[in-house]
Amino acid sequence: MSFQKPALILVGAGLAAALIAQRLSVLPNPPDIVLLESGKVPFGEHTWSFHLPDLAEGDVGWLEPLVAHRWEGQQVRFAKFDRRLGSAYASLTSASVLAAMAKLPNVTIRAAQAVATLNSVGVVLTDGSRLSSDCVIDARGFRPHPSLVLGHQKFVGLEVETTLPHQLDLPIIMDARVDQLDGYRFVYVLPLSPTRLLIEDTRYADGDDLDEETVRRDISSYASAQGWAVTQVVRSEKGILPIALAFDAATFWSDQDADVAQVGMRAGLFHPTTGYSLPDAARVANIVAAHWPIGSRDLARLVRDHAVTRARDQSFYRLLNRMLFRAARPDERARVLQRFYTLPEPLIERFYAGRTTLGDAARILVGKPPVSVTRALGCIFEAQVRPHQETT
Repeated sequence: MSFQKPALILVGAGLAAALIAQRLSVLPNPPDIVLLESGKVPFGEHTWSFHLPDLAEGDVGWLEPLVAHRWEGQQVRFAKFDRRLGSAYASLTSASVLAAMAKLPNVTIRAAQAVATLNSVGVVLTDGSRLSSDCVIDARGFRPHPSLVLGHQKFVGLEVETTLPHQLDLPIIMDARVDQLDGYRFVYVLPLSPTRLLIEDTRYADGDDLDEETVRRDISSYASAQGWAVTQVVRSEKGILPIALAFDAATFWSDQDADVAQVGMRAGLFHPTTGYSLPDAARVANIVAAHWPIGSRDLARLVRDHAVTRARDQSFYRLLNRMLFRAARPDERARVLQRFYTLPEPLIERFYAGRTTLGDAARILVGKPPVSVTRALGCIFEAQVRPHQETT
């Protein structure tokens, strides 16, 4: 089997690859792009959301074709208060991303094309065929690494139809007025139409085991408690997102191929606390576009430098995660998040966007901490939670 040489090969049909393809496709002379996916269904079964303030000015325009739903605000619910926030919110779905990619004449998606090896000049598929390009990007998704100490954000989501209109006008980003199971538990709800909802049950947990059937029953119980009679489950999704407690970026990148750019979750490019990856994927897409055309090795260096800088700038979020996972007992974690959502809305927006200022950090940490001080002192530094390495 042989293919015409494209200008760019993207390995892995996920969010990061889609954003790079979309961003390059709005250039004056868009390159020919081949997107290789090992599975049969490109982009899987996912919902990717973001707060509009997460994005840099101008990014909403080129990203708009991928957006499936958009709302002009959001809300949270905790034991002591409810709060409506004015930040606009939007979601992409696997279907909306695939539809947008299908409209791009310069992009070819090849499903069921597993890659055996890749390097700076092309890939070899598991069937032995080769595809060459001057630029190869590895976007095959997250993989664990000893340099990353993790907690876990586990979720199951059901898209459902309700008998009557559900009356929900804004997304519920966190509804923590639920039984606190398996760590910090909250329910996330997106109103997709007057009678359709995406309901996700999420747990910030120490372990990565996910009992899907039990969580599905918990979602059903939640819907009933809200007065929503579900007539049909349209689709489901599930996932386990990494929550970074500590990250040795130098060690991580010393183990990676220096000649091929890694992007998205594979490059550790996600918000350490929320698990949101779309804003970082948009930043990398802009880097690729700003330097296009570019070869694999030069792009790998640019992306690596960007990722190392991001890891350094995100140390405060990893500190908060250690407070949440190591200082707070599982049944206390809801109080930590409840306190955070009493803070000013601009601070919350900057937090989600990964642009927390020193003043914001002080505001988040000031006052009586909702965790044990003794336990907090035991994990204040990243080195305290990293596995001890044996010396010879």
